[in-house]
Amino acid sequence: MRNWPLSELSVTTPRLELRHPSLDDLDELGERASEGIHEPGYMPFLFPWTDTDPAGRARSTIQYHFRMWGEFAPANWSIDFVVVHDGQIIGTQSISAKSFLVTREAGTGSWLGRRFQGQGIGTEMRKAVLHLAFAGLGASYAVTEAFEDNHASLAVTRKLGYREDGLAMHDRQGKPVVTHRFRLAREDWTESPGFEIHNLAACLPLFGLDT
Repeated sequence: MRNWPLSELSVTTPRLELRHPSLDDLDELGERASEGIHEPGYMPFLFPWTDTDPAGRARSTIQYHFRMWGEFAPANWSIDFVVVHDGQIIGTQSISAKSFLVTREAGTGSWLGRRFQGQGIGTEMRKAVLHLAFAGLGASYAVTEAFEDNHASLAVTRKLGYREDGLAMHDRQGKPVVTHRFRLAREDWTESPGFEIHNLAACLPLFGLDT
């Protein structure tokens, strides 16, 4: 789309493509959500959007992406890529920021369909958006947060060199739960071979950044 250059933005890794989704991509992503993301009775998300039936998860997934497209602005933005592996959409990886032009700080979030978990894909897709943040957008910091019982997410974060950045208490479905916050500084980030950003230059004005 000539007037929405984000539609051409992507990041490739040795085995993944992270791309801005088309409508067909969102439909397939909705199918992954409907198939299940986590075990029944467990909630890894602060907003319990998966606590519904399969059709509701699919609709919620698509509506979320529509909202992010409509609200994108330099002062508050989120890019929510679909993750493609062997020609199949398997999950989503986001990078987002508020007041990025001032703070140079971006956060990340993600989920994978259950049948694609445990293969190291979560680490690779996080590394892809860190590459976009530091090598592409000039971030100074990347931050993330996860519940203390989300062991998979915490393992990815620690593997990539983030440092502890405090704790927070949240109400998760009526019960108190701790989240761990982490921060990765540019100087602690290690660039990985085989990671490439595509079609970013045309998108930079949407972030308020110079080309």
